[in-house]
Amino acid sequence: MAATEQELRDERGEGRERLAEAVDELRDEIDAATDVTGKLRAKLPRVAGGAFALAFLKSGGVGATARLLMRRSREGDEKAAVGRYRLIDRR
Repeated sequence: MAATEQELRDERGEGRERLAEAVDELRDEIDAATDVTGKLRAKLPRVAGGAFALAFLKSGGVGATARLLMRRSREGDEKAAVGRYRLIDRR
């Protein structure tokens, strides 16, 4: 049974509408997938903590902190000693 010309036009119009809806839906999904700012804002405390930890380790981390707090000096009074580390009071 042959389709009439009007039926073919109606099918073509419906196909265009479905295609337009699919394109709009795909655009929305791409926008959601590439929204880096929104994803970063949602995880800001974790990102900030990770950046702090990375900067701490990059700058010398525990070793640098220990050297700063427990460095030996001939000046000042020794407040505490743990193994080879000493806490010096500098006035």
